[in-house]
Amino acid sequence: MIKLAVFLGNYGKEYEKTRHNIAWYFEDSLPFADKLKWQSKFKGEIASVTPSELADFACETKICSKKDGTPVAVPQEAPDRIFFLKPMTYMNLSGESVIEAANFYKIKPEDIMIVHDELELALGFVSLKWSGGLGGHNGLRSTKLVLNTPDFWRLRFGIGRPDNDKIGVADWVLSRFTAEQQEIMQSVFSQANVLFVKVLLSKKTQDLVQNWGKKNLISQ
Repeated sequence: MIKLAVFLGNYGKEYEKTRHNIAWYFEDSLPFADKLKWQSKFKGEIASVTPSELADFACETKICSKKDGTPVAVPQEAPDRIFFLKPMTYMNLSGESVIEAANFYKIKPEDIMIVHDELELALGFVSLKWSGGLGGHNGLRSTKLVLNTPDFWRLRFGIGRPDNDKIGVADWVLSRFTAEQQEIMQSVFSQANVLFVKVLLSKKTQDLVQNWGKKNLISQ
């Protein structure tokens, strides 16, 4: 089961709600975000909840509960706590924060999920993926380097590639979403919130890949 969810991004006002910071944008969208108590540690900001607390939060905010309104079941195999991490190292050195937290809490790579932006997916697409290539993503590259393996989970949010040849990839990922695109992302996030909780409370993350391996949420 996932024990550490890492939201990749760059800190600083100039990077707020840029495409490269879509993971932080997503974290802010979680209905229970204000219940997370962050503290500075491991070259980043870290928070944690028990699986039962997460199930209760999800039920209270009506993003994930049983039909009768009660919280979703917490698997017996669930860890004592689930950690959320936002590296404050800048994207290229994200792994330094990840490895410090993983080593301290003795979390294996296969129990880590990295939430990040994905150039190869169009805006509106979300993808739950196990291992694989890095797609030129510096945050993933740094994480693979310190973990010495690409075998960790990824929750990818599509940002697409620039539609103008005059805009380079570096400028594109550091540009902000338009007002229209922000509206689209709010719709995407509201649906991805459910997936996020399901992933963290699933004893077999792989079971979710069939439906969420690559999903267009703006066509729902």
